[in-house]
Formats: sequence, structure tokens, C-alpha cells
Amino acid sequence: MRIGSLTLASNLFLSPLAGYTNLPFRLVVREIGGVGLCTTDLVNARSLLEKRPKAFKLIESRPADQPLAVQLFGSVPEEMRDAAVLLESQGVACVDINMGCPVRKVCNVGGGSAMMAELHKTAALVRGMVNAVKIPVTAKMRLGWDDQNITAPDLARALEDVGVAAIFVHGRTREQGFGGTVNLAGIRAVAQAVKSIPVIGNGDVTTPQAANKMLTVTGCRGVSIGRGAFYNPWIFQHARHFLKSGELLPEPPFEERVRVLCRHLDLMIEIFGEELGCRMFRKVAPMYSRRFGPASEFNKRVVLVSTKAQFHDVLENYLNWRRQFLDERGELQPRFRPLPMVASFMQADDTPQQEIAVPKGPVEVW
Repeated sequence: MRIGSLTLASNLFLSPLAGYTNLPFRLVVREIGGVGLCTTDLVNARSLLEKRPKAFKLIESRPADQPLAVQLFGSVPEEMRDAAVLLESQGVACVDINMGCPVRKVCNVGGGSAMMAELHKTAALVRGMVNAVKIPVTAKMRLGWDDQNITAPDLARALEDVGVAAIFVHGRTREQGFGGTVNLAGIRAVAQAVKSIPVIGNGDVTTPQAANKMLTVTGCRGVSIGRGAFYNPWIFQHARHFLKSGELLPEPPFEERVRVLCRHLDLMIEIFGEELGCRMFRKVAPMYSRRFGPASEFNKRVVLVSTKAQFHDVLENYLNWRRQFLDERGELQPRFRPLPMVASFMQADDTPQQEIAVPKGPVEVW
């Protein structure tokens, strides 16, 4: 997979998800394998130029977290251009422009989805960024502001003309937020609108089969996964294998899920410190436990942890409590096993599937 001058190991991407796709999670996903490019949380261009500590924490990286794209938002051409130059000097592999975030505070300053409403102004801003750096510049957009204003195909063409290296498109409008189902036909229209740059589809990909359907139905060249990765960090590894072989890998065993959970906490503490890392981890652990089987005893206690030692006490107590649901081989009895992961858009047989929940926090109002 190529994006401009950047060669990637796979055509699977970790989508930016505000408050979630931080350095610890990116490292976890990369250690499991299968992902080609990870993108940071969206970062305010002006905050970067003003050297604000919070902005620099969002783009914090390390050699194992490469190649890395940083997603910028803003509407002042000079600020976006200068922020891209700054990121290039920091060794960032790619700059992604957020044109899809529907959060009001982002749109109110002319960023995010608001950029889809003024094509000529947006194209001029992007041209300035492309001309200022040698690294690829990409754009992440939604289909449009609402169903009456589907501007993504026209915007994609305009951005290709000014030198954007790839387009990421979430198959919903700004008005939809995360509601309803992803519009695969809308993504296909964007893929057909450009001449040569890759279009990467995004939205509701929670299984390898859904990743394959995104590629085959839309004609896009890659798949970007957000919420599906947070509920299942193995999805990139499994999707890559399925796309190559047509075979589904087995679900990770319970012990492997616990190992990765503990690794995630260790990275949170290493990068954010014990107090903040544990507090941030309270919203992460219940996502892992969705695949544990019965987990009420774990969930009600893990959301209160403040130290690493406290977490391991909670985990040990949970492992003892969970034994009541195991059979003589030490496996969950069939009636207690978690249901298979499903995609929320229509499957091949046109049967609607359950939606994956929107994580609590900065993105829940999108």
C-alpha cells in the first residue's frame, strides 16, 4: 500500500478516535500486528504552534510507533501550513487533515465537517499545506453535512487536484454522527470520483468479513478502523490474514486477552504516570472485558482503580470469581460464552446486525 512517497506494510489503518487512539493504544495495536498506519487523536494546529504541552502530548511517539500520521484540525491556512511544517521537522510520516469531525466546538471554528461546505476555500488551504512539505498530506472526511449535502465526491476531486495523497472517508454524514448504518454506496461514489489516489473506507468495520466487504463493495483501496479496534485490538491481524487467505483466525484465548489488557495498563502508566494512567484506564478495561464472558464483578471494580496494585487485586479476585462459569476443561460453559463480533452495516445476506457502542468520552456526541 502506497500513500504518496510512503510505503505501508498493509492497507489497514487505525482511525483517529479522540480520547482513545493515544500512544499506549497505538503501541498495543502495533505489537499485535496487521496495521499499516496509525493516526493520532485530532490536534489543534494553533495549539501546536503555541507549543502547548497538551498538544505535544497528543503527538508523542517512539520508534515502535512508526509510521505515524498526525491529524490536524483548524481553518486558518497559515496555521495549518506552519503546523504541517513543524510536524515534518518532528519526523512525522504523514499529515492528515480532519474534515470529518462533527463535534460542535471543532465545526464552530471552521474545522472538521465544516470544511466540507466550502470546497474552494478548503482546497486553497490544503494546497498551501501540500506545497510546504515533502511528506504526504491526506484528508479525512464524511460523506457530507447531511443527506441533502453529499459533497464528499466533489471535495475528493478538488483535493486530488491540489496534491492530496489519499482520502479517508467515513460513510456517514455529519448529521448522522455515529447513528444509523454506514453508507457503502456513498464511499463507492468517492472512490469513483478520484483518478488515481487511494480512497480508504471507514465505518462499522468490526470483523475481518466486514473489512473484506468494505473493499469489495466500495472499490476503496484500504480500510480504516476506529471503534472496532478498541473493542478488538486483534482485528488488524485477523483482517489482514483473512484478506490474504480467506481464512478466519481463531479468537484470542482468554489468557491472551488478559495479557494484552495488562500490557495496555503498563503502557498507560509508563506514558501518563500511575495516577493519570490508571484513571484513563478505567474506560479502557471494560472494552476488553466485553469478550471475557461474565464480567460484572470485574467491571464494577475496575472503574474505581487508582493504582497498578489495586488493578491486579481486582483482576485476581475476578479470575477467582470467573471459575464458577468454567467447565471441567477450564473453558467457559457454552451458555456463558460471548457472542461473535458482528458488523453493524448490512451483511451479505442483507440481515441488519447489532451496532457497536460508541465509547464514552469526547466522541460520544459525534
